[in-house]
Amino acid sequence: MQTAAALSELKAEDAISLQMPLLMAYQSVAQSLTSGLRTPKTGQMSGGYLSKHKGRGMEFDEARHYQPGDDIRAIDWRVTARTGKAHTKVFREERERPVFLLCDVSASMQFGSSLQLKSVLAGHLMAFLAWQAKHRGDRVGGLVFNSLAHHEIKPANRTTTLLHLLQQTCLLQQAQPLQIDPNRDALADSLKRLSYLAKPGSQINLISDFNHIDKLTKGLLQQLRRRCEVRCFVIRDPFESTTLAEPIQLTVTDGYTTAERTFGLDSNPATSEDVNLILQQLGLAVFSLDASQTLVHQLNHSPELRGVV
Repeated sequence: MQTAAALSELKAEDAISLQMPLLMAYQSVAQSLTSGLRTPKTGQMSGGYLSKHKGRGMEFDEARHYQPGDDIRAIDWRVTARTGKAHTKVFREERERPVFLLCDVSASMQFGSSLQLKSVLAGHLMAFLAWQAKHRGDRVGGLVFNSLAHHEIKPANRTTTLLHLLQQTCLLQQAQPLQIDPNRDALADSLKRLSYLAKPGSQINLISDFNHIDKLTKGLLQQLRRRCEVRCFVIRDPFESTTLAEPIQLTVTDGYTTAERTFGLDSNPATSEDVNLILQQLGLAVFSLDASQTLVHQLNHSPELRGVV
């Protein structure tokens, strides 16, 4: 079993391919970073969130006979009409929040100029956020995708569900070929599926380089934001922010196969600053991560990520 210390320095094979032992090690990282941040609860059933959505934040439990002092707005008129006696609805407070993790390990994420591939950093971040949510007692689920396929996992407060999510992330990241299908927008396809899966009030964590943000993607993000809390984690490599005088052809590899890629074309994806601005204009919370640094280092030293831990 890998320890949290092993996450501070990545071996060559761990920098290009997601491995379960390292993702498991984030369990202790999440626990150590969040253990001192939880505030005392004021009641037995108090939740850990302040919702921006108006409402009870509760689920219907049962209908019982109306008693003096009950809120008349909670009267169950259907049961009252059926029985001839006034009944009121009883609600119970939700204690587990659904947390969705959307992790992009598609072709554009299989790039890294220094320490690690962007898809590796994305997988590590997903593991940290998953263990963090599990540590809070939330229900964890997700949608992981590459350029060829995706895998959906419904939220549950079970360690087996979380481990299944991590295993599928490793498999899809390792199965992604270098060649890109230019006609398929894997991010938009996954956002469409997520819009059906995520219930109102869920927390959604989107982990991607967001290289392809078009009108459709913007609309899907706005749709999710209206119903859920959406956080965007933009994964970038320093080379992608480099201004090139003219396009250059480079040979890239995933450690097993190689391919030719052109960098510096006008049609290349936007810079990280452009992507962040677009997402912020949509009203989304945005966090930036650098593939040239380990996740543990960034969690400990990045002021921007302090709101995450």
